Amino acid sequence: MVRAIGPSLGGADALADPLVEVYDSGGQLVTTNDNWNTSVQQSQIMATGIPPSDTRESALIAALAPGNYTAVVRGADGGVGLGLVEIYDLSP
Repeated sequence: MVRAIGPSLGGADALADPLVEVYDSGGQLVTTNDNWNTSVQQSQIMATGIPPSDTRESALIAALAPGNYTAVVRGADGGVGLGLVEIYDLSP
C-alpha cells in the first residue's frame, strides 16, 4: 500500500490535498489516487487497518512486479506544502 499524507501531519505548512502517483522504471504511470475514501479500493484500504486519517489524503493498493518504482506526491490542485509518502508491504 502507498499512502500520501498531508492534513493529518498538522501545521500550516502541511499539504492540504495530496495526490499520489506510482511510476514504473520506464516513467510510465502505473496507478494514481486522490482522496482514498472515494476510491474503488476504499474497503480494501480500510481492511489494512492503516487507512489515512483524513479523507483528503491518498492511498492505493497495487500488486507490483519486482522492479524499480517511483512514488510522487503532489498537491491535487497544484497546492504546495509538506507531505509524507509511506509504502507498506502487505504480506499475505
